[in-house]
Amino acid sequence: MAVRKLEHVGIMVKDIEKSIAFYTEVVGLKHLYTMLHTNNVIKLAFLAGSDGQESEIELIEGYDGQLAEEGRTHHVAFTVDDVEAEFKRIQSLGVPLKDTEITTLPNGARYFFFYGPDGEFLEMFQPGTNA
Repeated sequence: MAVRKLEHVGIMVKDIEKSIAFYTEVVGLKHLYTMLHTNNVIKLAFLAGSDGQESEIELIEGYDGQLAEEGRTHHVAFTVDDVEAEFKRIQSLGVPLKDTEITTLPNGARYFFFYGPDGEFLEMFQPGTNA
């Protein structure tokens, strides 16, 4: 059996509406839909990139327990065409950055990390020419 694709990444959040706004307005994802789980407590929201619904982000509100400092996932990376433009755009919005500069990997890929509304690590990633 082979994995066909990454279906979605679930991120536990404190305020689903605040997180939907962040992921649509700051990150640039499209909000697909929100639904109440069958337990009538947990809310789920699904978002995807401009290339369609190949992979999705699932925001989860209504869990019990505390979030770790960086959220319940280590990080989620988004592919972009121009990482420098995204770095400037994220900075201009006053979104907290993890580092003050873009990192370049040996294969030419470039990225930077920033923080989501619950302190989760998010990454804007531009693949290298050797990737």
